[in-house]
Amino acid sequence: MTPAPEGALARFVATVGWADLPPRVQQRVLLVWADAVANALAGRAATTTADLEGLVSGLAGPGDATVLGGGTSSPTGAAFLNGHQVTAHTMCDVHRPLLCHTTPVVLPVVVAVGEQVGATLEQALVAVALGIEVTLRAGLALDDAAYRRRRWHAPGVIGPLGAAAAGARLLGLDVDGIRGALGLAGSQAAGTFVALGTPAVKFHQARGAVSGLWAATMAAGGFGGARSPLSGEDGGMLTSHADGGHPDALLAGLGERWHLEDLALRRWPAASSLQPVVEGVLALRADHDLGPDDVDRLEVVLPPRGFHLCADRPWDEELLAMQSARFVTAAVLHDGACRTGTYTAARRDDPDVGGWARTRVEVSCDDTLPAAGARLVAHGRGRASVEVAIEVPLGDPARPLSPGDVAAKLHDTVGEAATTLWPRLHQPPMDDLLPDLLSDLRHPIPGAGVDHRGA
Repeated sequence: MTPAPEGALARFVATVGWADLPPRVQQRVLLVWADAVANALAGRAATTTADLEGLVSGLAGPGDATVLGGGTSSPTGAAFLNGHQVTAHTMCDVHRPLLCHTTPVVLPVVVAVGEQVGATLEQALVAVALGIEVTLRAGLALDDAAYRRRRWHAPGVIGPLGAAAAGARLLGLDVDGIRGALGLAGSQAAGTFVALGTPAVKFHQARGAVSGLWAATMAAGGFGGARSPLSGEDGGMLTSHADGGHPDALLAGLGERWHLEDLALRRWPAASSLQPVVEGVLALRADHDLGPDDVDRLEVVLPPRGFHLCADRPWDEELLAMQSARFVTAAVLHDGACRTGTYTAARRDDPDVGGWARTRVEVSCDDTLPAAGARLVAHGRGRASVEVAIEVPLGDPARPLSPGDVAAKLHDTVGEAATTLWPRLHQPPMDDLLPDLLSDLRHPIPGAGVDHRGA
């Protein structure tokens, strides 16, 4: 009988240390970690966060676990709120082939459990790397095309597995315990694309973090789940969520090929499909000196997936506006920037921006475009048309964000506080204790959530 791949995957989670990560992967994990914290601090000011905080407090109760930029809650409450905050402004990571966001699910568990056990930053970063890697390998094994046909939404399905792996590693579980944690995570794998355009998309990710936290914690207490949650013949996720999938992808190149290197980090708060649109509009302004008064009509051409996700979104709510090709195009052309302040109620209701979006932005589809690309054609008054094509957006693995880019993103979030915070996030002494950093990050940071238009 062929051994279940979950055993080898659990052994990988139990044994890999910081020194086992190639230097390029170590640097990538540091950058992903810093980017996720910046996103969580920005998400503290999202319009949905305050509403959720009251609801979560009523459900999960008080506690000493850190909510990034927002005090404390119970471990469950903190995991949910941190998961929401990382993704609230739609600028967290994305694995484009799987259309999956990993840090909103994995980071909250690392924060909650790492704080509980007094982990070092090195131990926390190893858990981040392992949690993301498990998430992506599970997604590749499921076969994105197969489970997408069944309308599953990746973060809620595969995210709990990676979150559970990260938590189990920090809790020091052995191979059998990690398999039990993965089994409990698989029992909570859920979330479909019917949620698209609603707050439930963010719920999938925050709930995925809680699922991973519960799975790891319960397995540590001896209450584990199925030992083969992916490959099991009777209800394993490879058959229940897909059509058998690609089980070999779970272990192929394990320890040598790190799929977390394929994550895209978003530079701007906008849907992943709109990152090239933001970049293209900024290029129209910077390179061609075009503003809203110079353009009669602006064509935005997207590949099929981006067109399906973003072409017809309204912008009456903050989340919808971040996914609306029309609004994002008009607002960035008017403002010359894309920041969290782009989506305030006042900006969404601005008749100049809204009228421009409705009457001058045309969105169309071109299936010959690269999957992550976009093309913009500006038809100006008394001048020739100007075309900007972005085949690979900034932040994609082929054009990765630099540490400076992420530092600028953090500065947009917390202002001058980024000057002291950035070194601690990006190049910390690895033997520093995670709880010491979190004790600072739990408090509101002056300037956090403010739209620093002068930055």
